[in-house]
Amino acid sequence: METKQVIVVRKDLNMRKGKIGAQVAHASMGVILEECKHVNDNSVLLLASFKKDDPMFHWLTGKFVKIVVGCNSEEELIDLSKKAKEENIRHCLIQDVGRTEFHGIPTWTTLAVGPDLPEKIDRITGHLPLI
Repeated sequence: METKQVIVVRKDLNMRKGKIGAQVAHASMGVILEECKHVNDNSVLLLASFKKDDPMFHWLTGKFVKIVVGCNSEEELIDLSKKAKEENIRHCLIQDVGRTEFHGIPTWTTLAVGPDLPEKIDRITGHLPLI
């Protein structure tokens, strides 16, 4: 089974390259962490189980494909997140708290869509340009 994850970055924010890298990592990891359960209040033990027919299983045990594309606005990013939710595709929308950029204003920066089947993700992100 082929799977991939697409991470959408807001181009209108003109983030520094390092900031983009951090936000992309947050989004990609966020999808995985949302699947995990914390089982102990005194330490962190993250547990997740994926069946062999789950796209997440194939992504985590396969090529781990990630593609980074850009969008032009907060509105477009939020709309893509809504479409992923409507299509029942795993996704993670990242809001930066604004410590190093954005003058302390919480700002939506990135969205990870998937992992899932390429044809499902492409219906949402296929029109977006690589960055």
